[in-house]
Amino acid sequence: MTSKEHGMTKTKKFAASLALACAAFTTQAVYAADVSNGPAAVEIADGAGFFGRLIQDVTAGDTFADHYTFTLSSATDFTASLFSYSFQPGTGLDITGLDLYRSDGTLVTKGAALIDDGIQQWQLTTTGLSAASYYVQVSGNVLSQPGIYSGSVATVSAVPEPATYGMLLGGLALVGAIARRRKS
Repeated sequence: MTSKEHGMTKTKKFAASLALACAAFTTQAVYAADVSNGPAAVEIADGAGFFGRLIQDVTAGDTFADHYTFTLSSATDFTASLFSYSFQPGTGLDITGLDLYRSDGTLVTKGAALIDDGIQQWQLTTTGLSAASYYVQVSGNVLSQPGIYSGSVATVSAVPEPATYGMLLGGLALVGAIARRRKS
């Protein structure tokens, strides 16, 4: 092989490699982008907390899996609800999941779609959740922008707090004192 032929072979190989690299790079643009929000904390005050997101400046076909973290200080029953509204059929967001996970990523329970006719409603409920850190994950696809969802979490203590027992005993003592006073 002459040096001219060797140079042409190298040029052809370089051109083929460059074409392959460009094709691989442009093919990635065809796939949907992940437009997930990072973890956001949900403050649960008086047994309730709220979360939500307005999704805009994205492309139809993009996906998301947003995490909303919270910590339970005692054993509780837990409910999460989610609503997403579309202005026209096939627009806004397509919610594909509302799930509850432990902070280590272990799935606790999956939510269920209740309504899907322009207004999407999802709900998940579980009982006897132990005191620990958790997150609710909202996942879906962007059909068009803007898209919006909002949700809430509610907790009900499954086991009364020690202060509740103290108030119960104090109330019983007061009722006993009043009954004793009436007797005498």
